[in-house]
Amino acid sequence: MSGLKKRFGPGYIFEIFLLLLVALSLAAGGCVDSGCAEPESSGVDTGTGNLGYFSGADEMKTIGVIGGISWVSSLEYYRMMNEMANERLGGLHSAEILMCSVEFGNFSKQERLAEDGDWGPLRNTMVEAAKRLEAGGADFIIICSNTMHSTAGDIEDNVDIPVLHIADATGERIKEKGVKTVGLLGRKYTMEESFYRDILEDKYGIEVIVPDESDRDYVNSVIFDELCAGIITDESRAGFVEIIGRLEEEGAEGVILGCTEIPLLVSQEDVDIAVFDTMTIHAQAAVDYAINKG
Repeated sequence: MSGLKKRFGPGYIFEIFLLLLVALSLAAGGCVDSGCAEPESSGVDTGTGNLGYFSGADEMKTIGVIGGISWVSSLEYYRMMNEMANERLGGLHSAEILMCSVEFGNFSKQERLAEDGDWGPLRNTMVEAAKRLEAGGADFIIICSNTMHSTAGDIEDNVDIPVLHIADATGERIKEKGVKTVGLLGRKYTMEESFYRDILEDKYGIEVIVPDESDRDYVNSVIFDELCAGIITDESRAGFVEIIGRLEEEGAEGVILGCTEIPLLVSQEDVDIAVFDTMTIHAQAAVDYAINKG
């Protein structure tokens, strides 16, 4: 009886389970490590043994992500970049990402100081995040915030890796679509200051229209009070659609969702004019740059 208990103990049962798992995998044409019944059909590179279709995946650039501004949109960036990389490369591949996620509560206090003219603490936070990513092995940096691209120059002055600017990625996409005039929605600073518009106008020849002051205040309040907290409402969506309608009446052929939280609220399905979702455009540009090695 004791020998029977030993033979059919937990360890013996686990071994039987593993053998059954291997047998089922082989019967289905699946893989065990890099040995496959039909390796090519299962996405294995038979030359290298890599699980996937991209034999050069180990040469992919590492994306350095400054996130947390807010974490809600950073989560979407992370999801999209991995999905886009997998769609491009197949198999089990994903994007190679390092993320430095700032603490948004303290960061928001620094933003209020910046609004009063003291940009020092905010710039320091952004530069330090970039330095940490560079030290960790990132090959280039993306900032998961349209507004914080106002610090892109400060970052580039302090690290030896490039910043993939969201306005460049967006400008390229707008130019591809043949759109000449766009409305710009975003945080108040993005809509009112020139750091974003200058790139679109001077580099890509795109005319930019912004909402009036009342609409700018509304957009800004929805971003901070709702979207940054993950709150999505039909009422706010309707408010944004009305503002986009007014921009269209002023001549906008498309609208830039120039805050990485806005695409959580508004999409192409909601309006008639072309929608340029900067979060998706930026994420795609990062994956393209990483895979094509710049």
